[in-house]
This record gives sequence, C-alpha cells and structure tokens, in this order.
Amino acid sequence: MPTVGHVMTPDPVSVSIETHATHVRSIFREEGFRSIPVVHDNRLEGVITRGDMLNISSTKSNIDARGIMEHPKVIATPDKEIRDLARNLLDAGQIYAPVVESADDMNLVGIITVADILENFLSKGADPVKETIGELFTPEVVTCDQHDLISHVWNRMDDAGFSGLPVMKKNKLVGIITRKDIIDSGNIRINRESGDIRRSAMVEKVMKTPPLVVTPQTPTSKTAQIMLEFNVGRLPVVENPIYIKKEPQRAKESDLIGIVSREDILWSYIG
Repeated sequence: MPTVGHVMTPDPVSVSIETHATHVRSIFREEGFRSIPVVHDNRLEGVITRGDMLNISSTKSNIDARGIMEHPKVIATPDKEIRDLARNLLDAGQIYAPVVESADDMNLVGIITVADILENFLSKGADPVKETIGELFTPEVVTCDQHDLISHVWNRMDDAGFSGLPVMKKNKLVGIITRKDIIDSGNIRINRESGDIRRSAMVEKVMKTPPLVVTPQTPTSKTAQIMLEFNVGRLPVVENPIYIKKEPQRAKESDLIGIVSREDILWSYIG
C-alpha cells in the first residue's frame, strides 16, 4: 500500500503567520486552493480554508494569517499508509491534511488531499465496493434558487457545511454555485463592508451553468474521473437530463434527485 510520501504534493504553497489577510485572499483567488498551511520558520502552525476567508471584513484590515488560521484536525506524516489516512480524513470530515516530517518534527514537507488519494486509487486500477452512483448518492439536497441573494447563500453553505449548492429554476437544476465562485466575485466582501444587503448580487450572476451532472446509472469510477478532471467536490445526481452536445457531462436542465460527494466515492474505494 502506498504511503503519504508517495502521493503528497511536496513543498506546498504556504504563508507565514505574519502574512497579511488580503494577500492570503489573493492566493486563494489566483491559485484556486481549498486550504493553505500557515508556518513559522517552516514549522506548521495552522491552516486557512476558503471558509475562513469570510472572517475578513475589510480589504484594509490589519489582520494577519495568525488571526484567521485554525488548527488542522488531521496531520499526516510521510510514512503513513494512504488508506489509513483516508479513513482519518473521512472520519474527521476533512478533505486535506498538511504533512510534517514526523510526530516529533513539525516542519512542513507536503500536503495531501482526498483528491490525491482518490486519484491514486484510480491509477492503481482499484475497484470500488459500490459500482454505480445509485448505490452511493444522498437523496436529501440543500439547494438555492437562481434569484437568491449571494449573502444568504453563503450563510446557507455555512449552516449546511457544504462548499457548493445546486441552483434551481422552476424546480429544475440549472447551475452550481460554490464558495470559490463567491470569493472570486468579491460579493461577500462588498456586502459585509458596505453593510447594505441590497448590494448583494443574485446567484444567477455568479453561478456556473450548465452544471456537470451524473445519473444513478453512472459508474462510480467514471464519476471519480469527472470529479478529478474538473476539480469538483460534489456532483448533482439527476434524472431526465438535457445534455449539451459539445459537453456530454453537462446538462442545461434536469430533475435533481440527489448529490454525491468526493468523500462518498472515496468511502467506496476504502471499503
């Protein structure tokens, strides 16, 4: 079984504890990361996630990374087996783990994500326990409407603990909106700094459309490949999709019946 050292990304992008919050935000926007380790003299001190960026209320704030970061719930070492780490991450509800030299040496040497582990399983030709998405998906879905205010949707994401929500129009799935979409748009920051909820844009201005979708009949392995190819963590499960001819994984309209996450897929691979 491969170890973390074989799968991790070595020498990851990190920020120091003194890094200004606005610079951290720019890294999230430019690089598309979901989390950034925080270090002091290369010693791991914490991590900052996309969700943590909500705590930055002004571009002129003097807050630094130390004031935003949280303690990582899972920390890995290079010699840990990835199957064991996968279970640790899934049990903790985490999608990443910073990697340190050893239990006695907190020097940051890498970072590993659920996507990295899933990609390794696929590259090795592993077979999932559940062969189709119909055996895996969750039927209860938190959604939003295309006319909802982005500020309200961000709060809904926080309450639900999800990084993205399907967007509905007249009971049909028409798009997806994620934390990254909102952070990149700047709408949360503008709303919080102005204190004027009327300035919050609607979801339709920020959402991605047409969305990627799968059906209950889609093989689990194919769904994993779609998630990795497009770097997405959750996919709507639909019926009666009207696909885009040039992009057969995307549907301009469909009936939403559930959701499947990268974590659901990974559980099926580790058994």
